[in-house]
Amino acid sequence: MRVAYPRVLDWPPARVCPLSPPPALGVVRDGPPTLVRLPAVAGEEQLVWLITRHEDVKAALKDPRLSADETRPGFPLRIPVPTDDRPSGFLRMDDPEHGRLRRMVAPEFTARRVRMLRPRLQELTDRAADALAAGPHPADLVRDFAAHVSALVIARLLGIPDEHTAFFLEQTRILLTDGDPALSLAAHHRIIAFLDETARAKEKQPGDDLVSRLVTHHVATGELDRADLLGILKLLLIAGHESTATQIVFSALSLLTDDGLRAEVLADGGALLPKYVEESMRFWSIIQDSVVRQATEDVRIGETLVGEGESVMISLLAANHDATVFPRPERLDIHRDASGHLLWGHGAHYCLGASLGRLEVTLALGSLFTTLPTLHLACEVGQLRVREHPVFHSLTELPVAW
Repeated sequence: MRVAYPRVLDWPPARVCPLSPPPALGVVRDGPPTLVRLPAVAGEEQLVWLITRHEDVKAALKDPRLSADETRPGFPLRIPVPTDDRPSGFLRMDDPEHGRLRRMVAPEFTARRVRMLRPRLQELTDRAADALAAGPHPADLVRDFAAHVSALVIARLLGIPDEHTAFFLEQTRILLTDGDPALSLAAHHRIIAFLDETARAKEKQPGDDLVSRLVTHHVATGELDRADLLGILKLLLIAGHESTATQIVFSALSLLTDDGLRAEVLADGGALLPKYVEESMRFWSIIQDSVVRQATEDVRIGETLVGEGESVMISLLAANHDATVFPRPERLDIHRDASGHLLWGHGAHYCLGASLGRLEVTLALGSLFTTLPTLHLACEVGQLRVREHPVFHSLTELPVAW
C-alpha cells in the first residue's frame, strides 16, 4: 500500500505545540511495515518501508541485514553529509568497522564511569540553576539552562574549553535546523575544522579528557585515522548535547504543565525523578525520523518482505507508543514500567551515551526545581513553537519565570 508520507511527528515549523506527541501515525502504528514517501535531503523523495510496531522495530534494529552504511547507493540520507566514500561516523557504519571504532570510546560511557562523573555533573547543573535564578526573567529554559548544561557537560568530557560552547551550539543549530542543505553542509565543515584544531592541540598537549585519550592511545598507534577521529568527535559533540538538552526541555515542560505530576515527582527529595525521566523519554521520544536502514538482502519484518536494496525508516516514536507494550501510551504515567522503551535504540547501535543522558536529565531537573521551586511557564502553552528536523523535534524556546 502506498500512502502519503506522514511525518513521525506531524509538526510543521512554528506550529502550535500540543502537550503530547500528536498521533500522526495512528493509522499505521499498530500495523505491519507500510510504504511511505520519505523527503530526501537532496533530489527526489523516495519510497521507504515505515516500521512502527515495537516488536518489528526491535527486530529491525538488531538485524545485520539492514545496513546503516550511508554510502550505499540509494541510501535515504536524513541530514547533509559530504559526498565521499566514507560514512560520517561509526553510527552510520556496519560491523565489523562500526564495532571496532565504537570500542575505542565505549570505556568512556560505562555505567561505572558515569557514576564516577556524578559529582562533577551535579556541580555543573547546580551552578547552571543558580545562574538562571540570578539572571533576569522571564528567561528561556532552552537557551539559558538546558542547552547551557548539556553543552558544558560534553565540552568537559571532550576537553573543549567552556568559552567555545557558544560556537558549537550555534553551528549545531544551523546544521540541524536551517533547512538549507548548503548552509547545513557549511556548518558541518566548520564543526569538523574546529574539532580538527582541538585534536591537534591535544596531540601537542594532552590532558585528562576523551579527545586526548583518543589521539594518544589510538591515533598515535595508527589504529584510528584522522577522518574517523573527527567523525567520532562530531557524533559525540552533537548527539551528546543536542539530545540531552531537548530531553531536559520536554521533561521540564510536562512538570510545568501538570501540578499534580510535579508534586508527585519532586516529593521526598525527588525520589521518583529517575522513574519519571525514563517514562518521559518514552513519552516524548525525541528522535524524529533519522533511523534509516537499507536491506543488503531480502528481509522479512513481521508479515512484510523488504526486498534487497529497499530502505526502511524505523520509528522509535511509534514503537514507544505501541499500546500492546505500553497501555494507554498517550498518558505520561510514572508508575508504568517504561524500561522497555527504545529511545536509545537496540542491538549493536544502542546509544553509548544512554547512561550519561539519563543522569544528566535527572540531575538537571532536580537542580532546576530545587533551586527555583516557584518556576512556571511565562507564556500560554499554545504560544510554544516547535523546531522541526529529521533528527530531533524540540521547542524553539520555553519561556519561564519564578
